[in-house]
Amino acid sequence: MISEDNLQDEMGNNHIATNENTPLRADAFELSDEQKIESIKKDVENILNTLGMDLTDDSLKGTPNRVAKMFVKEIFGGLNPTKKPGSSTFENKYKYNEMLVEKNITVYSTCEHHLLPIVGRAHVAYISNGNVVGLSKMNRIVDFYAKRPQVQERLTIQIVRELQQVLKTDDVACIIDAKHLCVNSRGIRDIESSTVTAEFGGKFKEEAVRQEFLEYIKLDTRF
Repeated sequence: MISEDNLQDEMGNNHIATNENTPLRADAFELSDEQKIESIKKDVENILNTLGMDLTDDSLKGTPNRVAKMFVKEIFGGLNPTKKPGSSTFENKYKYNEMLVEKNITVYSTCEHHLLPIVGRAHVAYISNGNVVGLSKMNRIVDFYAKRPQVQERLTIQIVRELQQVLKTDDVACIIDAKHLCVNSRGIRDIESSTVTAEFGGKFKEEAVRQEFLEYIKLDTRF
């Protein structure tokens, strides 16, 4: 019989996601950012004190506040719906009906199982059905959903779902290739491995279209 603690550890170590939606409580936004920072600051102080750190040291005395601000304002800022990028689109007046690919989008996220970094690249593509979106919007959508405790599979799906909604088309795809520091720096400590996830919608489920997307990703576009 596997205990609840062992089951939870096994799920976390194997990076198993339970939902494509970020698991948030109904009261997630009742506290202001400032209130969250103050609460997290006390929690970080408790962690460091428990570990035996001397918080009167000049190097450490500001750490609880720095960590709390970083959590709320930076690396988990994508939990705040007010920071979601605007969804304005433009009419495809130039009638470009081929695939558009934005590749090598930097991904900085945080594994929700160990709160360690996920670092990699996202490649996003869509085929317009009459609407187009600004190129930087694709980067911003990736960044928004990455800035929360994540599982890479969920992040890949969320990026595709958001762009499908914005562009009003199913023809959206995303591939992410990333390193997980919970694999690279702890546990098995394999510094060479990376994780690749993909989500294909609409026409991208067709072999020829999917293969075209993969060929675009292979192109050497370094300058």
